[in-house]
Parts: sequence; structure tokens; C-alpha cells
Amino acid sequence: MDQDQKIKDLLKSLPEVPGIYQYFDREGKIIYVGKAKNIKNRVSSYFNKIQYENRKTQVLVKNIADIRFIVVNNEMESLLLENTLIKKHQPRFNVQLKDDKTFPWICIKKEPFPRIFPTRKKVKDGSEYFGPYTSVKTMRAVLDLIKQLYHIRTCQLKLTKENIEAKKFKVCLEYHIGNCKGPCENKQTEEEYLQMIAQIRNIVKGNVNDVARQLKKMMQELSEKYQFEEAQQIKDKLDYLEKFKDKNVVVHPDIDDVDVFSVESDTKFAYVNYLKILSGAIVQGHTIELKKKMDESDEELLLLGMIELRNLFLSDSKEMILPFEVDLEIPGVKITVPQRGDKKLLLELSQRNVKYFKLDKLKQLEIKDPQSHADRIMETMMKDLRMQELPKHIECFDNSNFQGAFPVSAMVCFKDAKPSKKDYRHYNIKTVEGPDDFATMKEVLTRRYTRLLEENQPLPQLIVIDGGKGQLSMAVEVLDELGLRGKITVIGIAKKLEEIFYPGDSFPLYIDKRSETLKVIQQMRNEAHRFGITHYRKRHQKSLIKTELEDIEGIGEATATELLRHFKSVKKIKEATVEELEEVVGLSRAKKVHAFFHSNQ
Repeated sequence: MDQDQKIKDLLKSLPEVPGIYQYFDREGKIIYVGKAKNIKNRVSSYFNKIQYENRKTQVLVKNIADIRFIVVNNEMESLLLENTLIKKHQPRFNVQLKDDKTFPWICIKKEPFPRIFPTRKKVKDGSEYFGPYTSVKTMRAVLDLIKQLYHIRTCQLKLTKENIEAKKFKVCLEYHIGNCKGPCENKQTEEEYLQMIAQIRNIVKGNVNDVARQLKKMMQELSEKYQFEEAQQIKDKLDYLEKFKDKNVVVHPDIDDVDVFSVESDTKFAYVNYLKILSGAIVQGHTIELKKKMDESDEELLLLGMIELRNLFLSDSKEMILPFEVDLEIPGVKITVPQRGDKKLLLELSQRNVKYFKLDKLKQLEIKDPQSHADRIMETMMKDLRMQELPKHIECFDNSNFQGAFPVSAMVCFKDAKPSKKDYRHYNIKTVEGPDDFATMKEVLTRRYTRLLEENQPLPQLIVIDGGKGQLSMAVEVLDELGLRGKITVIGIAKKLEEIFYPGDSFPLYIDKRSETLKVIQQMRNEAHRFGITHYRKRHQKSLIKTELEDIEGIGEATATELLRHFKSVKKIKEATVEELEEVVGLSRAKKVHAFFHSNQ
């Protein structure tokens, strides 16, 4: 059967229900897993398009040889199943989870008189695992708290009822130094021991306030029975517990059992942050990195990261705080997008965390692989500026003059998103009279690109004009005259609001103020302005100095230059004697210079 016909037949048989779909290539390998509210509509959309949003989608569709699906009850189940299958098969065109670390857990072992210990391996034997802890230091702090508050055994003895009654064991050093109450010799009942385990379970879950309330109640009961020594021991535990609580970041006492998520993305990667709030305090926080494959939206990335993190941290919170609305309903879970108040502050805290994580990753990438870092910036610029190719070579122009005097223009060049100073150029304006920025821009661009074409030098992919629509229209006119229109992207940047203008578009493009695209353009604009002003000042100063010397009858430009080279400044020329001047320019011209500066004294 023809492959296209096979796909058409498969599309007709797809159900219109929630579920996941899997694309297979000709070798029977899964290349993509997706979720859908309506499997038939979603899958059909891949094959009904004449033009695709990006080349990656086009390549994916060309590689699809078979389609399979799994029906589920609702969107949440489809999201969970999608996450599971992506992690299991790691399809070529799906988002790739980069966080492959093994985190430690706190284990409460399933056994008589359970032990509590850290581990990086989860064994399916009925034991309870709490975590994971992204910081070993935090996990150690929790274990130290448990050790200070409770007397839990550390031995590996099989403390079955039969073994204890048979008196197979003897108390060890831990009992004698007060770290264990000796259940091995029946000095502590299993009921009493399990009461401690119940309180410890609350602590490792983050419910420190519940434990504190129980301890306060116990302390009160002991005091009423005049058991003051035992009550003091409980009070010491409470004090230690309060100190531990103080180390947690308290956000608001009324916010309890909430998950907070935020997302940041660029052209290649996305980062999803998670904060766990219990009893008004942040008890867990973690950020994962996702490698994008198909230009996924922030909503898709957030949903994938959210499911991964809730699974990782075994969260069953009934409320989630998100940065924007998502097309998902989770039974029994409230989704909040706060606009103000304490929950908004929590979301902003998560957003700061994910931004810092992203910046740290980018700094590491820049150090380890500068070219990859530059490529990522250029890909971002290409996307933001709606270009068809990477802006590997960018040129930016700026005009400088003072009331029309000494007009100059500067061109700075960036290659691979970095300044290429050897390619910077200054232009002294030759054909324009008076302060005319439009005509100046036209002269400079004509001179620049006529020369590049005549010398067969590489042209830039992007031209940035420091100015508004007028200067931009001059640039377009020049490119038209040189036959370069459509071959080079040209934009203008207005100074006040940092607006980006395109030829023929009456409405400016506003780029995110934090975007790397805008930062590169601003850096170029500032560099062009600095470079132009420096040249203008040198030219202006040189002109002032030479004009003063050349005002002397019989002294021309060559003599003025010779005097300045020797004496370094006009001030020293004024102070020189006839004899000192004679050594440089001869007696006749020395007398003229000396007389010019001293005749009025």
C-alpha cells in the first residue's frame, strides 16, 4: 500500500477522544509522543497544512510512517502518560529532560521498629521515601533534627517479636549513651516507637507545625502530672524545632500545601522552577532544564516540567500557582494565576529563581563553549527580528555633528554577536551641507555598500540604523539603488522608547526589555555613538588647533603639524623662545610664530 494512502486511512480511524498519539518512522522507532483533547483533530492538523510553522515540524511529518494512540479518561491522564512515554523512549522530536541527577531520599524502612536513613536508591519493598532532596545539606539538617528529637535505632537487627522474646539481642553502646531506648531488649514498646515514627513522618513531609503542636500538648500533660523533668526535655525539643523552623524561608503562615511553578525559555532550552510551600514556609525548591526540539510554547514546556516535578517530589498538593492560564483541568486541584498579594509574591520568587538558574547556565555555557553561546544569541535575534538567516555579520550606523559643523558618521560591526573592532569605520561627510541626517545617512550607506560590492567583500545579514523612519527610508533607498533590497534585513531603532522599525511597517516592534536581542542592538547603538563621538571630537579639536596656527601669515598646515609634533600642544608653542622655535622651523618662520603670540603682550 502507498505510504500516503496508509496515513490517510489511519487518520480516518482515529478516535475523537482524549489520549496520547505516537509517531513511528519506517524502522518502527518512536519519533514523537504527543497528547490531545481530541486525538483525531490534533493528529490530522499535522497533515492538513500546506506550509508548516517551522522546518522541524516539516521534517517530523516526512518521517512519519505509522501512527498509534492510547485512549485515556481525561487531559491529566494524557499528560501523565505523555511524560512517562517521553522519559521511557526519549523520542527524537520530543522535549528532552536534561536533569539526570540522582537525588538522595530519606527512607523509613518497612520493618519492625523502622530505621530511618538516607539513600539514593528506591527499593519497592513497601518502605516510605521522602524527598528527593536537591541539597544534601538540607537533608542532613532534617536527619540531625530527627536525631536530636527522637531516639531511633541505627542497628540492622531483625527486631521481630519472636526474636525479642527469645532474648537474642543485647543493648549496645547507643543505648548506654542515650541515643536508643533499647527495643532489642524490650525496653521500649513498638507502640511507643511507632508514635515517634508518626511524628518523624510529619517532619520529613514538612509539617513541622503539627509536630510542634503535639509536643506542646505532651509538655502540658507532663507539667500537669508534675513530671517537670520530662516536660523540660520536651521543651528542649520544642526549642530545637523552632530553631529549625527559623532556617526555612517563611512566606505567609496562611499559605499551606501549595506548589508554585514558573518557566523561562530561549531558542534551545527551557527551565521550569518548582517551590513547595507547607505551613507557610518553602520546604523544597528545584529547577529542571528541558531541551526544546519543536519550538514548543511556554505552556507546553510548563506542563511537561510541572508533571515531571510533581512526580519527582511525590506532590499531591491541592493548589498550584502558575504564571499564566493553562489549558488543563486536574481533578481536585485548584490552579491559581495570582495578580496581587502573597501568592503573587511567591510566584515572583519562583520566577527570580528560574531566571537566576538560566543566567547561571548561560554563563557556564559561555565559558565552556563560546561559539555555542554566540549561536544561541543569534538564533534568538533571528527569531525576534523575523529574519530568514542567522545575523552572523551585523553593521550599525550613527551620525554625529554639532550645529552642522564637522559632520561624521560611524559604522560598528558585530560578528557572532560580538564587536569586531578591526571592521569599525569612520566617515567624514563630503557631499552634505549643513545638519541633514537623512542625506548624511544616504551618503555613508552608498559609500559603504558600493565599496563592498566593488571589492566583492561579504555583505552583512543585518543593518541597524540609529534613528527613526526617516533614516530607515534612506537606507532602503540605497539598498534599492544597489540591488540589495530583500537580500539584507534592515531595521531602525528609535532612542526614546527603544522601538524597532521595519521598512514599510507603520507600527514599531517592541522587544522585551530583558531580551538578548535588544541588548545586542543597544550595545551596537551605544558603541556606534561612542565611536562616532570620539572621532568627531578628535577632528573638531584638531581643526581648532590647526586653525589657530594656520592663522599666522606664512604658516601652513605642514608647518603647524611639525610644530605640534615637536611641542605637543599650542600652549607650549606659545611659551617657546625664538631660539627653540628656530630649531624646528627655521629662523624666519620662528620669528613669525613668536611675534603672533607675543605682539599683544
